[in-house]
Amino acid sequence: MGYITEDKRKVTTQRLREMKQRGEKIAMLTAYDYTMAKMVDSAGIDVILVGDSASNVMAGNQTTLPITLDQMIYHAKSVVRGVQRALVVVDMPFGTYQINDSEAVTNAIKIMKVSHADALKLEGGEEILPQVRHLIEIGIPVMGHLGLTPQSINKFGTYAVRAKEEAEAETRQGGGRG
Repeated sequence: MGYITEDKRKVTTQRLREMKQRGEKIAMLTAYDYTMAKMVDSAGIDVILVGDSASNVMAGNQTTLPITLDQMIYHAKSVVRGVQRALVVVDMPFGTYQINDSEAVTNAIKIMKVSHADALKLEGGEEILPQVRHLIEIGIPVMGHLGLTPQSINKFGTYAVRAKEEAEAETRQGGGRG
């Protein structure tokens, strides 16, 4: 199958939980198109992120902020078509989930239905917990993240990595656990 693993089974959220419980390393890379997704998947990568960084990498924008929901869906569909094994996670772009639960749900459902992705990723901390809880309640797997928070470029004025220290990660500030 691949360079990283010979396991050909589809990666699911349940398999990721099991891997974590066993202390196994989970490999994750970003892809924006069919060809890259096919290569990454065939290498045995467990999770492929369709990142909003497509705004920078594929469209040449200075930030991730301009990418639209429809553009993310386009990239997600391309990636999903190239994947057989990896779990595909799609970034929800800036402005598509921060307003309220209803808008978050509508946009999340659109991404999942049209792209056939496996999960979504949202940037933020405590301020988006209501949206995250609601998405999980309706059956949409959500991945949060610590570290680089490009959607908050105007808030922090830099792409510096956030939540490097446990205290900042635990307070869920500036890109804390979402």
